[in-house]
Amino acid sequence: MTSQVVIAESVHDPSSGIWFAVPGGFTELPLDVLLAPPASAEAEWLREALAPLVEAIPDGVTRQQFIAQLASGQQLMRALREVGTVHCSLGVHRDDVEGGSGGILHSLFTVSWRDIAWSPRSVSAARAVATAEQHSHIEYVDLPSGPASMGETVRTPTSESGLPPTPLLQICAYLPHPDCKRMAVLMMSTPEVGRREQYREILRQIAELTSFESPLADA
Repeated sequence: MTSQVVIAESVHDPSSGIWFAVPGGFTELPLDVLLAPPASAEAEWLREALAPLVEAIPDGVTRQQFIAQLASGQQLMRALREVGTVHCSLGVHRDDVEGGSGGILHSLFTVSWRDIAWSPRSVSAARAVATAEQHSHIEYVDLPSGPASMGETVRTPTSESGLPPTPLLQICAYLPHPDCKRMAVLMMSTPEVGRREQYREILRQIAELTSFESPLADA
């Protein structure tokens, strides 16, 4: 996995409320474009961008499968947006650590906002992992942005969900905002359960670089 750091586009948006950096290998999924209303300029841009790709698929059945997968992906993005997700990135890395297969690893990184009852930030951080379902590897950390906590869980989709029964590792970092009324939840999700240490370290690096104040404020 590469360690190159790329600054997120949010660094240029003064209204973001949160600024962070992600390692190389992550590509932001533009939620506003993917979920744009059908008649909007963003939706038209998406159709124009995808048209050459769709037309390049020679088989009609494969083309329909691609369109169906895209629709399924949009449904997932919509569900993420409904729970307060403001950023989503797809991670693609080569498994080149010691003992790795050399294959391709996939992950999904999200940043979400969660409203919370007022309490000191350290209390909110501790409460987040204490009340979260089935969290393990719990730890409390002091980040440059303030007190935070981390935990992880492994979930397996039920047969009723229609998803493959593949275990999914979810690692979370909970960062209470200085106003003590909301919390940023950074989540790394991946089916690569055997690489939990590497993905936990990636999330830790992102959390350490996260700020509730623009890094360009004094620039």
